[in-house]
Order: sequence, then C-alpha cells, then structure tokens
Amino acid sequence: MKHIPAAIVATAGAATAVVTALAGTSPSVIPGAPPAAAEHRVEQRAQPRTDLSADATTTAGTIRPITAPATDPPAPEPPGLKPPGLNPPVTDSSAVPPGTPHPADPPLRTTGTGSPLSPTGVLPPSPLLLRRLLPHHPPGPSLLGALAAGGTPQPALRPSSDPLRPDRAPQQPSAKDLPAGPCALSGPSSGVTEAATTPAGYSRTSGTVRALTLFVDFPDAPARTSPQARNAEFFPATADYFRRSSYGRLDYRSTPVLRWLRMSRPFSAYGIQRGSSFDVHSGKGYAALSREILAAVDDEVDFRRFDLVNVLATPNAGPPATRSVLSVTFSGSDTGLMTDDGVPLRNTSFIWSRQNGDSAYRVLNHENAHSFGLPDLYYADDSGAPDAVGHWDLMNEDWGPANDLLGWHKWKLGWLSPNQVTCLHRPGESAEYRLTPISTPGGTKLLTVPLDSRRAIAIEARERGPLDRAVCRPGVLVYQVSTDVPSGQGPTRVMDAKPHSGGCHSTDPNVNSELTDAPFAAGETYTDRSSDLRVQALGKAADGTYRVRVTTPSAPTEPAAYPTPHTDPATPHDDSHHDPAATGPSATTPLTTTGDLPAPQHRARNARP
Repeated sequence: MKHIPAAIVATAGAATAVVTALAGTSPSVIPGAPPAAAEHRVEQRAQPRTDLSADATTTAGTIRPITAPATDPPAPEPPGLKPPGLNPPVTDSSAVPPGTPHPADPPLRTTGTGSPLSPTGVLPPSPLLLRRLLPHHPPGPSLLGALAAGGTPQPALRPSSDPLRPDRAPQQPSAKDLPAGPCALSGPSSGVTEAATTPAGYSRTSGTVRALTLFVDFPDAPARTSPQARNAEFFPATADYFRRSSYGRLDYRSTPVLRWLRMSRPFSAYGIQRGSSFDVHSGKGYAALSREILAAVDDEVDFRRFDLVNVLATPNAGPPATRSVLSVTFSGSDTGLMTDDGVPLRNTSFIWSRQNGDSAYRVLNHENAHSFGLPDLYYADDSGAPDAVGHWDLMNEDWGPANDLLGWHKWKLGWLSPNQVTCLHRPGESAEYRLTPISTPGGTKLLTVPLDSRRAIAIEARERGPLDRAVCRPGVLVYQVSTDVPSGQGPTRVMDAKPHSGGCHSTDPNVNSELTDAPFAAGETYTDRSSDLRVQALGKAADGTYRVRVTTPSAPTEPAAYPTPHTDPATPHDDSHHDPAATGPSATTPLTTTGDLPAPQHRARNARP
C-alpha cells in the first residue's frame, strides 16, 4: 500500500519498515532509487545584520480574500484537487468501516468541500490506518491529541482565483522559446548552470506554470498564524514578480491547500540543517518530511497537474533566517518518491523562517527559479569571497529591496524573443547599438559576445524600475557568463566600472554596496586586456534607450578546454536535454578581466549534500 498517513511515516524511526512489511514494497519510493536523487540548491547566502521576529507577519502585496461568507453554499474542489476521501479501500477484515469515529478522536467537523478537519484546523491521521500500520500501538488520546494540537480553526478550502484546467499536464517549452545560435552557450548535460538550455526534468518557464502550495508545522512549533496569513506573505507578490520580470510570458498560478499539515515529530527530530540531503533510505531529513506531506495530501491532490511544489513551513520552526538560511529546492532529477498519481515528486521548494526587507517574498522566487534551471550566483562555501554579481540578480541576493534578473537569465528562461537578443559573433566588427533597460518592456535587451563555447560577455542596460528599486547608478552593465563554472562558485561575474569605490547604495545591510555602481556611464569603457574587445557606453538617448558601441575581438582562437564540473557522486542527474540547432560557428577568444574582480574560485561546494 503506497499511501500512508502523514502522522506515522517516520514515527520512532520505524515507519518505513512498518509500511514495507504491510505493503510488500517500500511505500512511495521508486524501486532502485539511489540514496539521494535530486539536484538541489542549498542556500548559503550571507546573513543580513538585522533580525526579524518569527512572530511578525509580513504582507507581500495585496491580500486577496480567500474565504466566502458563511452563508455561501459549499464550494467545489479546485481543479487539480481530487474528490475528498481520506481513507483508502479497506482490505483488512479486522478493520472497522471507513469513517467510523475513534473514541479518542476529538470531534471532527466538515469543511465546505467535505474534508474533515479537527477543531484546531490540523488534519489528524485516520484512526483506521493508524490501527493497521501500528497494530501494537493503538492510537489513543495522547497520540491523536498531540497530532491534532496547535493551530487555529480554518475556513473551508476555496477555489483558486486562477482556476486550473484539469486536462492540462505540465509541459516543457517548445524549441522556438529557447535560445539558439552561436551565442547560446553549451554546458553540462545535468544540473543548474548558465548554459543557454536547461536539461529535461525542470519546470517549464513560460506560459502557465502551476504550483501547489502546502503548509507544515510541528508538535514543538505549532503555527502561530493561519495558513491564509502565511500564504499572503508570498502571494500574489511571487506571481506578480514573475509576471513583471518575464514581461507577461510567465503566468504563475498557485493553488494553496489552506490548512496546516502537522508533522509527526518535533522539528529537531528530522535533522533539517543547512546542507541536509534528500535520502529516501533515511528516516530523517527531507525525504522523511516529504513522505508525511504526501501521505497527508496525496488523496486529494492530483500531482500530474502541477509543475512545482512549494512547502511553506511555519516561520517559528527552526532558526531565524538571519542566523541560518535553511530554504532549499530539490530540482531537476526525481527525488526518489513517487506520488499516487504515478508521477515522481520533483521541483519542490521548502521555505523556512522569514527573510527581512521590503520584499521578503522573493526567497520563493529565488527557490522556484532553481526549478526553472537557474544557478546560484553567490559563493556557497561561506569563504568570505566578494559577491560576483551582487544586487543585479535575484540568484545572488534575494534579501532587501526588489531586484530583477539579468538579461542572460531572461533569455535562458525564454522571456526574451530572438529579436531582443543580438549575438555579436563576427570578429573584428565595431558598431553602435541601442539597449532598452531591463525594467522596460520591449526593445533590444541583450548584447552577447561569445568568447568560446563556454564563456561570453553579456551587455545590458539597467536603471531604477519596479523590480530594480536599489539602482543608484544607471548605465550599461557588463558581465561574463561561464557555463563551466558550477552553481555556487560564481558562474557569472559583473565587471565593476568603479572598483573599490564602496558603491552608491550603502545604507541597506541587505545590499552588497560595492557593486551597486558597477554600470558604465557615458564616456566610460570596459576593455579586455588580453584582446581588443571593447564596450563603450555612449549615454542615454532621448527615447530612453542606452547607446553602446561594441568592438568584437579581431582574432578568434580555439575554445578553452572544458573542465569536468564538480558534482556530488551521490546525486544523480538527468542527462537528457535539448540542444537547439546552432545557426553558425561561434567566435572564440580568451578573456582576461581588467582586474576589477578576482578570477572564479573553484571551491568545494560544502553547502550541497
């Protein structure tokens, strides 16, 4: 039997063995799955110097009404959620009929959808299944009472404001949406990198993307707010961010299951720390947590209809984010757990605590972006190395004021059309171009100069906008992209027009101030010392575009050798991916930076399990 109650999966470290004995196979585990089965990102970002109480409630955007007046008729289930029914068919002749109340159970009530909830709003395990799975430990007041304790009464689950189409399963973007041509750099066939294409297994990045959002708390950390309040910390702001950053190409829709899912053990019993793995053969960690979550919702959720899964933990579980960032995403490859719907659990983000700043919701945008295939741009080993990108991209800093994504990332995600990206691959050419700022829809957004098959110089215009509120020196941003540098080791480096200046945005501890004045202003030039590559900022035109002259290297050379990227041997990857057809040969030349930034340091990613 594959579906089991959330409350007893990992009880006393013996649940897996109990279920195996009853069902004949390990429940929810894909046969032959290795110990760790998901590419994942563990956040090791620099901690801000300010704190935020776990009791505080942060509102991201406008809170949409979720419940209807009590006089409303019962609402239908949102498409994508299965009809109610918590108990699987009874096959044990000694079992009581489904729905028979247990004497120790607290009184149950029924929501508008027919799903039973405890008086506290926490879904208790089925007494029938507790008896079947723990025959020597029948449920009693102490066990059921502890599992149902905490939380506050929750209203009936209401339909999403963006109803799902039940006949639509997740799909990958079509080839026409993906980067192509000599500037579409290749890279490893697995994992999150700066390669222009993303391997199979990750979420679609354009069109309608559907996320399932769940809420968990623990016996020693019961939720102090309603799931509606926790949900409002991230929505609709998370969806609005993606809509604006993608220029309307990504329609992100979240379906929340608005009740707290009480885990069976205290938070500390799961051993969740920075770097915790997803080991399906372990009774701890994210695999144990995910088993309980699946057991609690698999009967009512059709996982085939969702691209992403968000798990929002009660903020008072674990350390505050200002002390240790636990939020993590398991993306790409399967985690090793299979849902009742026949699809594996993958592309799942766990959000812990609360970040501070005026747009703290962006931690979810950052984590979801890993499921889209984007890498971490910061150094993940806490070595103290200076940030390579700073506040110019969400994948380096998601603390503090809002910041947009680099143009290269927007191209990789399919948010820029071919006519918005100009590939300067012919050697020895010099021409003037006009760039529309990243914050403004339309126009040419990105100039790219391939240096070899793994590296390119990217050029874009940045100025203050709705998602770039920290910009204090507008101009032309120049950066190098390297697809052979792994995530968390500085795969992208911004060229600083004013190195060692201290920056121009120095009042916010959540912003890396040194790179805030990195853009090149009118009259300033970036020059590659090892070649004649030059980028000259000519100023802002009357129509709002930024004029820039680019002189490409005159003599291409052989591509640099492609080193084997660092990977964890215990972490399998999906090696299949789509390679867009190139439209011509790549121009190649070595690049030596002007000394504004240190060379990328290939350190061991001890942040990654």
